[in-house]
Amino acid sequence: MPTPHTTPDVNVADPLVLYGQTFQSRLLLGTARYPSPDVLEAAVRRARPAMLTASLRRQSAAAGQADNGFWELLRRLDVPVLPNTAGCHSVQEVIATAQMARELFDTPWIKLELIGDDYTLQPDTLQLVDAASQLLRDGFQVLPYCTEDLVLCQRLVDVGCQAVMPWAAPIGTGRGPVNPYAMQVLRERLDVPMLVDAGLGLPSHACQVMEWGYDGVLLNTAVALAQDPVAMAGAFADAVQAGRAARSAGAMAAQESAQPSTPVLGTPFWHHAQSQ
Repeated sequence: MPTPHTTPDVNVADPLVLYGQTFQSRLLLGTARYPSPDVLEAAVRRARPAMLTASLRRQSAAAGQADNGFWELLRRLDVPVLPNTAGCHSVQEVIATAQMARELFDTPWIKLELIGDDYTLQPDTLQLVDAASQLLRDGFQVLPYCTEDLVLCQRLVDVGCQAVMPWAAPIGTGRGPVNPYAMQVLRERLDVPMLVDAGLGLPSHACQVMEWGYDGVLLNTAVALAQDPVAMAGAFADAVQAGRAARSAGAMAAQESAQPSTPVLGTPFWHHAQSQ
């Protein structure tokens, strides 16, 4: 499998940099729940993501039921694969799954998922830091899926994570940022790349978090379950770019009252109106 690398398409003036590697996009895509492999392939080619996430545990189980050519599709797309530890509920499961993924994909990259609650799929915040620490010591480049909790994210950075992936809302809900205040405080306080992972449902959600200063987004359900996944993949890719551009441009300060966009003081019309 290809590993993350610099490509000619990278925006050299403003690249996404993770663990010293530069990427051609600030959008990452998941590979589950698409209507068909052909739709997945078309969506990836439209969005041109930096990486594709794949669950070793879940895809291996699916492949055991029916050979859908998933692994061959990943090879054909030639997009760097970010294996994840989806479905793991203990540190031991995470370590074992990550080691198998590294061998299969020949990459030290891993998206760390350690689930603490099956209903909300909320990360296990009590064990996440320990799991990240062990993976880092084992030579992995860890991208941890976490909540927007500031202290948790700081602890992940303290043990060596060079990026974190807080959720905007529970996985698959499409609700967009449910705690804007905490997400904005998190962005202000931590000086590492942060990619919003989970809970985005609309391109406007992606644009918003990029305007707040987040460095990228990871999407799956919002694209895969859209009526037209290929068009939605393109819409999200455009929204991510627009949000980043807006952040770089610097938005005007919000005002408490209306401000005229065209001054009238001193114009002939103003003097004429005053003389009546």
